[in-house]
Amino acid sequence: MPALPEKGKRMWSAQDVARDQVRRQANGLDVAAVAEKIAEAAVRERETAAQLRGNGSFYEFEMDREQMAAIWLAKHAEWQRVRDLMTAAGWSVYEPERDAQGSVWAREREERFAGALEAQAAFGERRREEADELRAEVWLSAASSRLIRVVASRRGLRPSQVLAQLAERIVVAEDGTVSVPSFTPSQ
Repeated sequence: MPALPEKGKRMWSAQDVARDQVRRQANGLDVAAVAEKIAEAAVRERETAAQLRGNGSFYEFEMDREQMAAIWLAKHAEWQRVRDLMTAAGWSVYEPERDAQGSVWAREREERFAGALEAQAAFGERRREEADELRAEVWLSAASSRLIRVVASRRGLRPSQVLAQLAERIVVAEDGTVSVPSFTPSQ
């Protein structure tokens, strides 16, 4: 299962974004319309490259300049791939389900997204469990400490494991009395 991207890293590459957008936008377009999209992508690719060099203002989708330039470069390449596929296969219009390579990429994106959602849910569950945990540093008298160490040693446990097992067995009566029923510590 893939992990969530590290802070500051993107889950989707420029190619992922471009392939997804082109796949959706190209659905039902003919070769002439795809050619127009190629021309538009070429213009946007040049514009974002110029903006990246500092030759213009930038207002596109609140993304950073490098990412936007990479996306337009990838979109240009993907529109060209779609055109080449349509021409080679003799398609009058683009149908995403007939595009074998595009379908593979779409499935991979869906699997990564599902994996990321699973990882996020697992992370949330771990956080909820951790919120319920209690870590405590306990200072015991010398006599109590010796007793806990002896019991732990006999059972092959660490003293903290014996104390954890004691805590797990605490019973609180209605009047607030605390007790621990007899038990044998175990591994």
